[in-house]
Amino acid sequence: MNILIPVTEDKGLKSPVSAHFGSAPIFLIVDTENGSCRAIPNQNLHHGQGMCQPLRAFAGEKVDGVVVGGIGMGALNQLQAASIRVYLSESPTVEATINKFKAGSLPEVTPATACRQHGQESHGPGQHGPCGG
Repeated sequence: MNILIPVTEDKGLKSPVSAHFGSAPIFLIVDTENGSCRAIPNQNLHHGQGMCQPLRAFAGEKVDGVVVGGIGMGALNQLQAASIRVYLSESPTVEATINKFKAGSLPEVTPATACRQHGQESHGPGQHGPCGG
């Protein structure tokens, strides 16, 4: 299974998980069966607030699921409409995130846990829920 995880820098499995899907400069695609990963640039990094196009962000890649530190409603709706499940990670690294994913302990993102607004505030993984600041 190929899982896409937004990260702030490419350090392989030690990469830090980004707090927001749309503003992550890089995505890691991790094969959960063999542990291989590869980095791809976020092709939709520079977008206006609320204008994230998640399918454009990783265009042409086979992705079975997405694990995020945070994601807005628009991006969540688009991913779900494309039948891509979205999970919430509170782990600081890709490795810890994948371990929790494989253990089945990551919750799916719902409208109640998606970010409602995006400002310039800084969030860390696990600081989302209804992200008002």
